[in-house]
Amino acid sequence: MNYTLHQLKVFVEIVQKQSITKASEALFLTQPAVSIQLKKFQDQFPLPLTEVVGRKLYVTNFGKEIAATAQKILDEVSTIDHKTKEYQGKLAGKLTLSCVSTGKYVLPYYLSGFVNQHTGIDFTIDVTNKQNVVKDLEENKVDFALVSVLPNHLSLETLPLLKNSLYLVGGEEREANRKGKIADIFQQQPLLYREKGSATRNAMENFIDGKNVSVQKKIELTSNEALKQAVIAGLGYSIMPLLGIKNAVDTGSIKIINYKGLPIHTQWNLVWLKNKSLSPVANAFIAYLKAEKQYIKAKYFDWVEE
Repeated sequence: MNYTLHQLKVFVEIVQKQSITKASEALFLTQPAVSIQLKKFQDQFPLPLTEVVGRKLYVTNFGKEIAATAQKILDEVSTIDHKTKEYQGKLAGKLTLSCVSTGKYVLPYYLSGFVNQHTGIDFTIDVTNKQNVVKDLEENKVDFALVSVLPNHLSLETLPLLKNSLYLVGGEEREANRKGKIADIFQQQPLLYREKGSATRNAMENFIDGKNVSVQKKIELTSNEALKQAVIAGLGYSIMPLLGIKNAVDTGSIKIINYKGLPIHTQWNLVWLKNKSLSPVANAFIAYLKAEKQYIKAKYFDWVEE
């Protein structure tokens, strides 16, 4: 056996996400890089760790046992590292965060300065949909979550960070060729939705329901990036957060369409359970954000307020 800690980490992430694509997003690696590490790890065992049925990845029973042991190894290594740094007088530990899909365009900017100041801190970010983010909070799996719509049934502490605005958008070519009134878009054009459970989808559905119109064609996509590419390609129209499409709007490949009642304004909030016992690292992160959030917004997101 000659596996590395990196391979253990990649394999554990694949098992947790049940997907190479989602694991690559969580690890900030490309899909080919994750696939290569999985193959190198698999080659060291006589039994299969995973199997693909149809287009879906499944973890074998043997793979689940290896993943459980790998997680214990990673936890012990992390403890050794943190203890060493604590004895050196450094802030050390781990932050676990969960954020909705569009939040990946926000959270890294509020995290990077803190992590760079305290090199003894490790962190994980689970990028998923609103339902899973809420579940992570309910089950106390994470220190913090980033959401644009607060779950009302949970008792949460909140720290507002940034405005979130959702606009009606279409691809450059499709919009140039569209006939008829803007008011007819929701009835006559294909509409592109995020998957069920997404806060963006909920906002879009609530807005359309309020117009009492009959949608002719719906197309569902399971990530903000896939939705953006579908809009650019001209598959239809959608209501999307500006944060995720700014570059495409700047280049003109996505057009914002002025429509009465839009944009929809919400707020990005960092949230955590009120009764949660926060670690020293978590408390330090809150203090950092309270002190620096205005500076971060001015440096990276001044265009949002405009």
